[in-house]
Amino acid sequence: MFDSKLNHKLSLAAAVLGCLTAAACSEQPATVASSQPAPTAGQASSSAAASAATATTASPASPADDPARTATASPANPVADPAKAATVSRAANIHATPPLHLITLPIGTEITATVRQTLNTVKNERGDAFSARLAKPVKVDGKTVLRRGTPITGHITKLRTHQLKVALSSVVVDGIYCDLDTNSRRPSDKEPKPVNLEQKKDNATLSAKTRLTFKLSKPATIPTPKS
Repeated sequence: MFDSKLNHKLSLAAAVLGCLTAAACSEQPATVASSQPAPTAGQASSSAAASAATATTASPASPADDPARTATASPANPVADPAKAATVSRAANIHATPPLHLITLPIGTEITATVRQTLNTVKNERGDAFSARLAKPVKVDGKTVLRRGTPITGHITKLRTHQLKVALSSVVVDGIYCDLDTNSRRPSDKEPKPVNLEQKKDNATLSAKTRLTFKLSKPATIPTPKS
């Protein structure tokens, strides 16, 4: 009887001990989890800032996101300088124009011209200009330097009631006016000479198509005509 009661008490004690052991084991993980302190608000903010900095360092902004960097990488095309372009254009024209070869007509060179308009002492005044054409080619050292038909200008040097005199002013070579200084001639000096030498001379009118021969009073410089 005593043994059975003792065994019964030992069984109850073992059961209680087992329950206590199980309870202690089930409460241990909860205790470990709760033992870690919760982060404060300041620590959370610092952690978020550190994460943002790390993301910025790991992923730098592309050049397209930076307007200043884009402008530096792609400068605008330089605008052409009009003054420099004009200078280059003028220099090119100068090099493209061939130099002129000049010839000097000596004193006494004869120039025969045909007047192209009528002049007289009634309607004209001293200094009036007229046009003419070269009637004969002009040669220097046997070489033709002024061809027949070359344009010539002249002017009235003397004008009186019944007399006028004319002289040549310039010759036009390839559009260039070259000054001429010649002696003066009267209408009666025309060529060919009249057959009747006793015919009265009329020096008051210089008719169109009259041919006169002049001589240079000073040397004249002209360019070689283009072929």
